[in-house]
Amino acid sequence: MARTLARPADTYSPTYFLASLGAGGTAVSFFMYLMFWVPHPGQAVPVFEDIAAAWARGLLPQQVAIVVAMLGIAVFAVLNIKSLIWNLRSFSAFKHTAAWQEMKQSNTESSVLAMPLALAMTVNVGFILGLVFVPGLWSVVEYLFPFAMVAFALIGVLAFRQLGGFLGRVLSKGGIFDVTAHNSFAQLLPAFAIAMVAVGFAAPAAMSGNPVTVGTALVLSTFLGVTAMIYTVMAAITALSSMLHYGTAREAGPTLLIIVPIMTVLGIMFLRQAHGLHTTFDAHGNAGETLVFLARMLSVQVVFLLLGMTVLRAQGYFRDFVLGPKTSPGSYALVCPAVALSVMLQFFINKGLVAAGMVDKFSLAFWALTAVALIAQAIAVWLVLRLNRQHFGRREEIAVAAE
Repeated sequence: MARTLARPADTYSPTYFLASLGAGGTAVSFFMYLMFWVPHPGQAVPVFEDIAAAWARGLLPQQVAIVVAMLGIAVFAVLNIKSLIWNLRSFSAFKHTAAWQEMKQSNTESSVLAMPLALAMTVNVGFILGLVFVPGLWSVVEYLFPFAMVAFALIGVLAFRQLGGFLGRVLSKGGIFDVTAHNSFAQLLPAFAIAMVAVGFAAPAAMSGNPVTVGTALVLSTFLGVTAMIYTVMAAITALSSMLHYGTAREAGPTLLIIVPIMTVLGIMFLRQAHGLHTTFDAHGNAGETLVFLARMLSVQVVFLLLGMTVLRAQGYFRDFVLGPKTSPGSYALVCPAVALSVMLQFFINKGLVAAGMVDKFSLAFWALTAVALIAQAIAVWLVLRLNRQHFGRREEIAVAAE
C-alpha cells in the first residue's frame, strides 16, 4: 500500500458550491455598511461617487467603516469567484465518475441545485463590485439591466432543467425517492436556488427608471418567488414528517437553518418590488407596513434558528464538524443563516425601526441593535475562514493501492 496526502475537498460533492455561496453572501453583508451608513440621494443604492463623497466629508468612524466595507467586499468577492471557478471545474470532472451516476439515482441529486444558487449569488456580487469600485457606472446602469436579466434568466433555466430532471425521475415512478433519507431540509435547496434568482430579477425593479424594465422584473421575480415559496412549503412539510419518524440526518443537520436565508432573500425581493411599484407605478406603501413585514420575516427566521440550533447542539454537530476533526461539505450551509440574519437585521433596523421613527439613526439604541447584526456577520466570516481551512487547507495521509 502506498500513502498519499489528500484534502477533504478532494472527495468532491456539488454541495461544495455552498462554499462559493457563503463567501458571496459574506461580501454582500459588508455592502450593508455602505447601503445604510452612506447617504445615496437619487438612487436606491450607493455608488462609487456616493462613497467618495462620504469619505471626503466623513468623520473617522465613517471612514473606518467605508474601508472595512470595501476591503470585506473585495476579499470575499475574490473568495466567491475563486471557489465558483474551482467548483465548476471540479463538477465537470465529477460528472464523468461513477459517484455522479450513483448520485443521479438518489435523493442527493437535488444537491446539484447548489450550482445555479452559487451562480446567481456571483452575479449579485459582480453587480455590487461594479457599484462600489467602478466610477460612473450609474450613468450607464439602464443599459446593464437587460444583460443582468438575461444572465438571471439563463441561470433560472438551468435551475428549472436540473429540478425538472430530478422531479421527473422521482415523481414519474413510485419507490424511487427514499423517504427514510428525506429526514432533513436538504430538499429545500432547489427553493433557495430559485429564490436567489428571483431576488436577482427584482433588482432592476428597484433600481431602474424604465417602466418596461421595471414591469418585466416585477413579473418574472414574482413568478420565481411564488415558485420558491410553494416548493419550500411542500418540501418542508414532507421533510418534517420524515424527521419526526426517523430523526434528523446528522450530516444534513445544518439544512434545518436553510429557512433563514430563504426568508432574507424573499424579504429583499419583496422590498425591491415595493420600491419599484412606488417609484415607477405610483403604488405607495408606508413605513409602518414595512416594519411589520420585516418583523414577520425576522420572526420566522428566529423560530427556525431556535429549532435548528436545538437539534445541532443535541447532535454535537459543532463539536465534531466545525470545531472537531470531522468534515462534511454540508457544514458550509452554516454560513448562509449567519449572513442572512445579519442582512435581515440591517434591513429591519434601518428600513423598519429607523424609517418608522422608533429608533433614531446612529443613536445608542441603533448601535446596540446593529451590534447583533455585526456579531452574526463576524460568525459568518469566521465560519468561511474556518471551513475553508478545514476542507481546502488541511491534507491528511490516506492509503491507496499500489499499482
